[in-house]
Amino acid sequence: LSANVFAQETTEITKKNSWLKAGLTLGVPVGDLKNVSNLGMGVDLKGQLMTTNHIGIGLTTGYNHFFAKEGFKSFGTVPLGAFIRLYPDYKGFFAGTDLGYSFTTGTTNNSSGVYIRPQLGYHNYDWNVFAFYNNDFRTKINGGNLQYAGVGFNYNFRFN
Repeated sequence: LSANVFAQETTEITKKNSWLKAGLTLGVPVGDLKNVSNLGMGVDLKGQLMTTNHIGIGLTTGYNHFFAKEGFKSFGTVPLGAFIRLYPDYKGFFAGTDLGYSFTTGTTNNSSGVYIRPQLGYHNYDWNVFAFYNNDFRTKINGGNLQYAGVGFNYNFRFN
């Protein structure tokens, strides 16, 4: 009886429940960031595990580059975080968010900080397209937090 009570079910990683997501993002700065940058472009890399047919969790990283307006210097961010996605059906709309820590590159005036990136999108077995809002909460940045909104695309590479 005690063996059954304390037994844990393990999730085996297969090509049906886990994959690598790689993609691109394009964003428009909002808030104080729009004063120094016109455009943000990035790459996303995510490892996802479906814990159920409707919930995906995983780890995420990437790189975001912000192209500077005249008189300012371009810079980037490297996010490291975790994510959760809710899939009502095997194909269709989804909602989710990334949450983690983002490191600033290419400048000495900015600090790193916690970030959140809520997303709404459409998915199928092979790809995802989504809209997002990203906020990097900074403690020592000139001009405030890094906020931008955009769209992204990920392709799903299955694990074997």
